[in-house]
Amino acid sequence: MAGTEKSLKARAVDLLSRREYSRLELKRRLAPFADSEAEVDALLEQLAADHWQSDSRFAEAFANSRGQRYGSRRLAQEMRERGIDRDTIQTALAQQDDLATARAIWQRKFGRPPADQQERLKQIRFLASRGFGMDIIQRVLRGASRDIDDE
Repeated sequence: MAGTEKSLKARAVDLLSRREYSRLELKRRLAPFADSEAEVDALLEQLAADHWQSDSRFAEAFANSRGQRYGSRRLAQEMRERGIDRDTIQTALAQQDDLATARAIWQRKFGRPPADQQERLKQIRFLASRGFGMDIIQRVLRGASRDIDDE
């Protein structure tokens, strides 16, 4: 290894100093610089043992940073893609209030109930793409219609 190149551990610490990474993300980022996969795995074990890297800490940070823009379903899917296990995902998303989040997102984007079926479908597609289930979407739209009726 040339003297000017960073060691694998220095690269990992440099990445982790900026934000949390899941084990899988970190492995993908470090693999091109390692001589073998075993070298990366050993380093990841050491980083986890020294509490530099933690999947549960990553999941909490991920849920907190993106939880105001997306529903639990989308957050869970994105965490699975990053190699986080189901139990860790459930723990990280336990505090997520999908109904309140969906209402806030709907209010910012639309602010008024759908005028016709086409507008209703548009609002449903939007909220579904944000990771909310049909039960939450229907409650948001019913609540919006009820709010207008109360006025």
